[in-house]
Amino acid sequence: MIHPIPGYEKEIYVRPTVTNPNIVVGDFTYIADSAFESHVTHHYEWLGDKLVIGRFCQIASGVEFIMNGANHQMNAVSTYPFYTLEGWDMEPPAHCDLPFKGDTVIGNDVWIGQNAVILPGVRIGDGAIVGAESVVGSDVDPYTVVAGNPARVLRKRFDDELICLLLAFRWWEKSTVEINSLIPLLTCSDQETVRRELKKRLTGLGPVL
Repeated sequence: MIHPIPGYEKEIYVRPTVTNPNIVVGDFTYIADSAFESHVTHHYEWLGDKLVIGRFCQIASGVEFIMNGANHQMNAVSTYPFYTLEGWDMEPPAHCDLPFKGDTVIGNDVWIGQNAVILPGVRIGDGAIVGAESVVGSDVDPYTVVAGNPARVLRKRFDDELICLLLAFRWWEKSTVEINSLIPLLTCSDQETVRRELKKRLTGLGPVL
């Protein structure tokens, strides 16, 4: 299934549409568009960098993942990319001569707001939120809210104990049947109830809701 909302084509599950082997996307991640790979720019096969996105991510319209191919050589006299253009005799520079930032990795259950830009090599942790119009050039910790240009930390979503419990519980790795049964917990706004329930489940004592 590609369209999570029947009859609405401007939102798609990403994984079934990916054709590039250097883009890896988990189940149930969606984007508010009909062509995900158009949002991944400067992604050249010869560089070999990957875009890895986890499960259950929510990607708004206009989000752009800029890959390492956007970088120009900065340790030479000229930054001009002769090797990318017709008519110039230049082989691609060695990786060590480029500001290569590595793979871009987005965790699970990450919400990326409208028109945000994710720069090369960034790692965004599970449960993070990226505000609309943000430019993310550095790593984002799990369950952290960032916004702005450059994106800066606004706050943690939860206290450290609850974040540790959520990262240990890893609900996104469970079966769809179990996740469906967990919806009351996953959508509960009472953090103390969630904390108590996670502790019970993680110690094997079962649900208390």
